[in-house]
Amino acid sequence: MNYQNSLAFAQQQDQLDPLQHYKSRFYAPQLKGQDAIYFCGNSLGLQPKSAQAYLDHEMQNWADFAVEGHFKGDTPWFSYHELLAAATARVVGANPAEVVVMNQLTVNLHLMLVSFYRPQGKRYKIITEGGAFPSDQYALESQTRFHGYNPDDAIIELFPREGEHTLRTEDIIQSINSHADELALVMMGGINYYTGQLFDMAAITAAGHAAGALVGFDLAHAAGNVVMQLHQWEVDFAVWCSYKYLNSGPGGTSGVFVHERHGNNPDIPRFAGWWGHDASVRFQMKKGFIPMPGAAGWQLSNAQILPMAVHRASLELFDEAGIANLRQKSEKLTGFLEFLIDDLQVNKNTLEVITPRDPAARGCQLSMLVKQNARLLFDKLTEAGIIVDFREPNVIRVAPTPLYNTFEEVFRFAEVLRQCLTTR
Repeated sequence: MNYQNSLAFAQQQDQLDPLQHYKSRFYAPQLKGQDAIYFCGNSLGLQPKSAQAYLDHEMQNWADFAVEGHFKGDTPWFSYHELLAAATARVVGANPAEVVVMNQLTVNLHLMLVSFYRPQGKRYKIITEGGAFPSDQYALESQTRFHGYNPDDAIIELFPREGEHTLRTEDIIQSINSHADELALVMMGGINYYTGQLFDMAAITAAGHAAGALVGFDLAHAAGNVVMQLHQWEVDFAVWCSYKYLNSGPGGTSGVFVHERHGNNPDIPRFAGWWGHDASVRFQMKKGFIPMPGAAGWQLSNAQILPMAVHRASLELFDEAGIANLRQKSEKLTGFLEFLIDDLQVNKNTLEVITPRDPAARGCQLSMLVKQNARLLFDKLTEAGIIVDFREPNVIRVAPTPLYNTFEEVFRFAEVLRQCLTTR
């Protein structure tokens, strides 16, 4: 795409955008009495205006039916999670039986590690990206300790080459190959939260399997952001949250993917719960856990209906827009942002984008490494009505999301950034 650094170009792109009307279906946060430019969907997505109606519907069912709401009404709670399966599967590239919405991300990660981190003999090591989100780090550390290993020995962290900010796929695969005899699990983020790098999940999964290991991903920053084909790639498991790009509210419910070859194996070790038990005999209250087929067999407790109602509203928007269409717009928006930052001609000793320049190797986030007065720059952007995200020690993450951000907003952000850098 041939970008131009002008307001007229940005407005023209918005007029041509077939997804432009989705912006009006979200509430905009306010700063100084005006709509803020919100580039923080990678941390918390905006509220869909339809969410209240979905939530109110279940509140009314609660009022009307009380406990009978589990089986009465048009959305009985007993099977509510099933209402989310097809749309969820389309977001991550799965079969509906391979996904389930439940719990929260770190809880689900631990449940998956119980089943898929099964160290035996000399195969006990885990490969992960260095600087992974803390939840992943803590989960892996505690799981290895639970099995009696020292995390410093059992966890192999991969870091970029000296002078580089992101991992090379060939280095990841080389590390998998070199540790093939001792590797139990490859567990990485689909997108690194700090740099915004999108990992080649298909290649990593193939390499992990060739080495005799299982492969899983934390998709917190990938779900609702990029196109994925988890079933086709033969990923063993994945987890994600719903409050970032999936716009389902603070602390929103989480999603799980379990490939059908595992989901249809009732003998896989797992921590069992009542709601994962065979639904046809669940209320007989008998001993002896019989898992539901598919990912649903990992459920523990009955569904979180109110968070799931909000999530259902958001998934409806994704189904309408289509993840492939959103990704196409996302690449254009992020490309425009990158073009405008480049056009500032800022010295790398002042500011450097550390996210990959290849659109296929990133989502909609660009991470700016600010070499001088990073917090001051962040505060100035906020003061100017732009909500972005600051990560210690000196990275500002900017995420124009395709459901509710515009080309004009990207242009205005770049203009404000220019002014802030000039006046610091």
